Amino acid sequence: MRVQPDAVFVPLNIAVLTVSDTRTVENAASGALLADRSVAMGHRVIARVLLKDDLYKIRAQVATWIADQQVQVVLITGGTGFTGRDTTLEAVECLLERRVNGFGELLHGLSTLDVGTSAVQRRALAGLSNHTLVCCLPGSTGACRTAWEGILAEQLDARHRPCNFVKHVRL
Repeated sequence: MRVQPDAVFVPLNIAVLTVSDTRTVENAASGALLADRSVAMGHRVIARVLLKDDLYKIRAQVATWIADQQVQVVLITGGTGFTGRDTTLEAVECLLERRVNGFGELLHGLSTLDVGTSAVQRRALAGLSNHTLVCCLPGSTGACRTAWEGILAEQLDARHRPCNFVKHVRL
């Protein structure tokens, strides 16, 4: 990571949403990974929720967090596959004011090192809304680890240069 020498780490308030028809908060490994990595980095996880794959419940939860002045980042894992029940991206996309073009593509590129051509089946999306960064990640713990290590750890760090998302969220 390229760090500006005089920059200061800014802890962010993060909400983690796991979307799954089969997991519970207690056994949702990908949500736990995102929460644990956030806290280990110095951020605060101020909410952690698990919802079934339901487009309107997902949309309502994310909209509530976007409207909440305390939430600066929403990390969502799961519901991004190709089955009829996977509706996370469709639930969230209409809530975004600006898409982070290249987020999914970068995750695809990083994922090919782990899963080869299967990376094309990893749907991901990120964007900004009401000064809140929203990131939709696959439900796979490996994909969440790849996204954290390859994208999120740097982009959620105010010291990372040449740019990061901290300046775009409400502080």
